[in-house]
Amino acid sequence: MTQPDEARDLADEAEHLIDAVDDVVQPEEGGLRGLRALGGETFSASEAVGGVRGVVESVAPGLLFVVVYLLAGQELKPALIAASAAAVLAVVARLAQRQPVTQAFSGVLGVAIGVIWAWRSGDATNYFAWGLWTNVAYLVATLVSILVGWPLVGVVVGAFRMSGVRGGDGDEPDSVRDALADAFTWRSDPELRRRYALATWPWVAMFAVRLAVQVPLYFAHEVGWLGTAKLAMGIPLTALVLWISWQLVRGSGEPRARTRPRPVP
Repeated sequence: MTQPDEARDLADEAEHLIDAVDDVVQPEEGGLRGLRALGGETFSASEAVGGVRGVVESVAPGLLFVVVYLLAGQELKPALIAASAAAVLAVVARLAQRQPVTQAFSGVLGVAIGVIWAWRSGDATNYFAWGLWTNVAYLVATLVSILVGWPLVGVVVGAFRMSGVRGGDGDEPDSVRDALADAFTWRSDPELRRRYALATWPWVAMFAVRLAVQVPLYFAHEVGWLGTAKLAMGIPLTALVLWISWQLVRGSGEPRARTRPRPVP
């Protein structure tokens, strides 16, 4: 395989990485969606969370689960059917319109796990258990990324650069090593490393706050309040954290000015 081919494959891997990280921070949730928004020159909260349609697809299953559960006198079966139908309908609508279904499929997977856990246990609060466990995993992952010197936001910004090595003027990097060096040169810059670490801390805080609020409600079997907290701390909080991170990292991908050597007297 030639070096340009390797570079193209590496760019593909970078795009897959960005997609995977988007699912991490928006497991249930036009423009630059999710963490891709960090690489944009401007920020749109609506586009970052998937637009109106993305919000509806993300919110509908959980909202219907809580509303139907309460209206049906805390009967579990109607609530599970309503949540499942909303998730499946989102996928069917996208397939019918020949639109990408990655986001909708991700939502179906999360809803399916929640439905199975709640149905098998007979406990409505277990519908939300998967979301709590994923927040634990994401909290650990983002915290560890900072501690080991590879903050999540820096990795995403680097991957965003890698995904663009084929675009623009059509130039290919001289080698895979050059492409990697260009994408992650920030690791040799203490200032940028601190900047990306600082921009990752809001994500750590978001996952920690979600758990601090929702775990007690889970153990108290407060289905209505747990569902409400999950919705309130889902897309709105994610959009806020994305905006904070974008404010902290914007312009970080621009070439750094080199210091001119002082003339010898």
